[in-house]
Amino acid sequence: MLDIKFIRENKELVAKNNKNRGVKIDLDKLLELDEKRRSLIHDIEIDRAELKKGSKAKPGPEEIKKLKQLGDKIKSMEEKHAAAELEFLSLLKQVPNLTHPDVPAGSEKDFMVLETHGEKPDFGFAAKDHETLMTEMDLLDFERGAKVADSKFYFVKGDMVRLNQGMLNYGIDVLSKRGYTLVETPDVAKNHILDGIGFAPRGPETNIYSIENTDLSLIATAEITMGGYHADEVLDLASGPKKYAALSHCFRTEAGSYGREAKGLYRVHQFTKLEMFVYCKPEDSEKLHQELLEIEKEIADSLEIPYRVIDVASSDLGAPAYRKFDLEAWMVMKNDYGEITSTSNCTDYQARRLNIKFRKPDGKNEFVHTLNGTAVVTSRFPIAIFENHQQKDGSIKIPKALQKYVGKTISRK
Repeated sequence: MLDIKFIRENKELVAKNNKNRGVKIDLDKLLELDEKRRSLIHDIEIDRAELKKGSKAKPGPEEIKKLKQLGDKIKSMEEKHAAAELEFLSLLKQVPNLTHPDVPAGSEKDFMVLETHGEKPDFGFAAKDHETLMTEMDLLDFERGAKVADSKFYFVKGDMVRLNQGMLNYGIDVLSKRGYTLVETPDVAKNHILDGIGFAPRGPETNIYSIENTDLSLIATAEITMGGYHADEVLDLASGPKKYAALSHCFRTEAGSYGREAKGLYRVHQFTKLEMFVYCKPEDSEKLHQELLEIEKEIADSLEIPYRVIDVASSDLGAPAYRKFDLEAWMVMKNDYGEITSTSNCTDYQARRLNIKFRKPDGKNEFVHTLNGTAVVTSRFPIAIFENHQQKDGSIKIPKALQKYVGKTISRK
């Protein structure tokens, strides 16, 4: 979340940023609540000091009565403060992060294309979408997935299992060489961790599966678990940033996702993802954001996927993101580009909510910056590989980078 002191001193800037991001928040109400809670804290401290002073003497009956009235007054003010603080924090958490000055203003369609890599395939035959290819090869079974679990759950079979594991192993190898610490995370997290990262664990805006009768939810990404990994800690970043390669299953309700974009594996309820997560000093976050993007490009290039890099527009950013780059691969199913990875610089937005700091050389503590990025995901990546590397005989040519894990081709048995 943003520093309330910053909001107080830069109300117009914050209001403009909210507008650019398509977020409606009553900043006057927020600042009114802030003033109310600070005023109550001031009054409570004065009355507590008076109560303490009066209690040290030997009060008579009249003084005892006054002290009791003062105690009741303090209790009443504490209750008012607690209510004001709750409403204040609820509103403050709705204020999105600031936005990088180079981010294009506008809605989802107003993104900026920064780079384009590779050529769209010219097949010379009638190309098929990934779901058709995988179903014909008996590698994907949505019908039985729905029977056992629900619609948009699925079984992966045969060489598709090897492909998924190969992609993950390849991503692990790439990140290990880059100095990222490998972690396998829980698939659940406490709701206050989700809230701290910026995911809504409850309510109409949630994309999360909550676990009944618990304070736990299934995670939508390892960004959640890795963001909570160092919650309430003071980190030593003297030797450099903390960089993690986190493997987890991911669960998303995908409520309201219909039509062409919901076809096949593009929007599903469960998948596996290798996620990059970084904690760093504020002055290093933009440089590390570029590093995450370069790693994503390296993996996409190695998998011989035609793609473009986009700078996501302001109102399409999630609340924590200061800036977000997406890699979009060419997809037959869309006859267009579709997102396969994203990387976000969240500055100190998540760290403030989760109380994650680092110790500076002068001994003072400051909030860290956090960044995240997709290395490999077993939903979108197979789409790009199958659809772009399909052959006339119906087989799939495996990119050289994956051949040691999978083999040279996937074909009908």
